[in-house]
Amino acid sequence: MTFKKPTRAGLVALALGVLFALFLSFSAINSSYAEEAAATPAAEAAAAPPACAGNPDPKLAVLENCTPNSGDTAWMLTSMALVLMMTVPGLGLFYGGMVRKKNVGDTVMTSFAITCLISILWLIVTYSLAFRSGTPFIGGLDRAFLQGIVSDISKGIGNPNPLAPTIPETVYLCFQLTFAIITPALIAGAFAERMKFSAMLWFIGLWAIFVYSPIAHWVWGPDGFLASGNSDAWVKVLDFAGGTVVHINSGVAGLMACLVLGKRKDTGPNHNMVLTFIGASLLWVGWFGFNAGSAVSAGMQAGMAMTVTHMATASAAFTWMLVEWMMRGKPTVVGICTGAVAGLVAITPASGFVGPLGSLCIGIAAGILCYWGCTGLKHMLGYDDALDAFGVHAVGGAVGALLTGVFAVEQYGGTAGLIEGNAMQVVNQIEGIVIVFVYDAIVSLIILKIVDIFIGLRVSDEVEREGLDLALHGETVH
Repeated sequence: MTFKKPTRAGLVALALGVLFALFLSFSAINSSYAEEAAATPAAEAAAAPPACAGNPDPKLAVLENCTPNSGDTAWMLTSMALVLMMTVPGLGLFYGGMVRKKNVGDTVMTSFAITCLISILWLIVTYSLAFRSGTPFIGGLDRAFLQGIVSDISKGIGNPNPLAPTIPETVYLCFQLTFAIITPALIAGAFAERMKFSAMLWFIGLWAIFVYSPIAHWVWGPDGFLASGNSDAWVKVLDFAGGTVVHINSGVAGLMACLVLGKRKDTGPNHNMVLTFIGASLLWVGWFGFNAGSAVSAGMQAGMAMTVTHMATASAAFTWMLVEWMMRGKPTVVGICTGAVAGLVAITPASGFVGPLGSLCIGIAAGILCYWGCTGLKHMLGYDDALDAFGVHAVGGAVGALLTGVFAVEQYGGTAGLIEGNAMQVVNQIEGIVIVFVYDAIVSLIILKIVDIFIGLRVSDEVEREGLDLALHGETVH
């Protein structure tokens, strides 16, 4: 790993990055002090009695020494395993089949290494920043290094996170970890075949701390300013399983990486469509844990989320196939697989709020608009998104987030959408999309510039020509 001479633009990016890091640090520290100050006898006396469930306001459902529900816990353990399967091996195979043979090893290695890196950062600080109470912008540090988690096996008690009152906090944090893993792994599809492995690790690590954690807290945290479950939220954005947090977030970061890195020197045919088929199939199965698991209980909402997830995926894949058939004369395996992923992406924010008819409409819209995002939009703007992270995830995430505000059904998710007379929810969804897009674009660009200053982002022309597998990892695919 070599260091580069800093440029003026890079130094500006570094300065902005340092200022932003200080802002997050002060926010987290101040929130920790605020929590300590509130922990007085008078405050404890005024607080609601400890309970496992019963209060829909997560700030009042303060839970200690709660006996978990075994059925919910079993479902969430299963969901965690399903979502982890989406990254390793699902996403690794999906992406690995679409790059050239000389870069397959680097592509699957990226998914595996990101899984390890994000897990370590989650233990150290990012879980606490994302899912603990703090400020409307960032969580506190009370769970740094996962301190304070109770799991008394002999007495059968533990302390659940207020956001998941019927399962142990250990299960909830592992489930949310799988989301934190797959989000940056999705970004890698945009810069495949040309980024240094060392630069990728630095970028992904910093991005997880300064982009993923704050945005996850805004949308899903107990006191996030975009969280629909927070009674004091400034804008109540509906995002059941990650349309903004995961997909728009990763797609926009991927676009920034494409723009900073520039185009590949040359391109070639996909290495192996069967690997892509297997990867897409694993993603489809794993996504049931992704969406239905986000109900954090084994109940009716999980059942509906599973139903609409499957229907949207099937309709999006079939729609993509028909559009590609009409536009290019032939339906392709990679095309129908990409269409399925587009449907999975689009239904993600809506899965706990819409019914079967809404899922059908969302799937059709995703099949058409994501196809355009991966072809027409990409050609019009001229960026080199190697595996269409932006076209599928940012476009699909935005389509799904917007249509959630249209098709949300109050009896399914507790919030009505435009069709049921609540036009304001569409406005809320648009505001959430724009806020996440702008913040992600700016901070991702800063991080990319900082990494480029010190070690450089892109491999040399010679390495790119010969392939990343042999040059960066000393291995080849036979």
